[in-house]
Amino acid sequence: MTIGAYLSGDYKAAVAIAQRAVEAYPDYPLCYRWLAAALGQLGHGEKAKQALDEAIAIGPASFNLYVRNRVPFIRAEDHAHMLEGLRKAGWEG
Repeated sequence: MTIGAYLSGDYKAAVAIAQRAVEAYPDYPLCYRWLAAALGQLGHGEKAKQALDEAIAIGPASFNLYVRNRVPFIRAEDHAHMLEGLRKAGWEG
């Protein structure tokens, strides 16, 4: 699972899993969001920014819900970890 790999710091595995998820579900913004965060953590700026742009374009409401506003079932420290990766991907929020 992408989230588990990402939160455990295995960003390479998170990228591989997220890329497979994007191939299987190209219209699902969650896949792109975790891909962007993992690529950002790995320093792959251009690819991370592309995934970030896709996440926002495909699901702006989803992005707002899960990124700008932390949902209660995501721990604060996990949300902060995701935001760190997204900022490294170019998100300025």
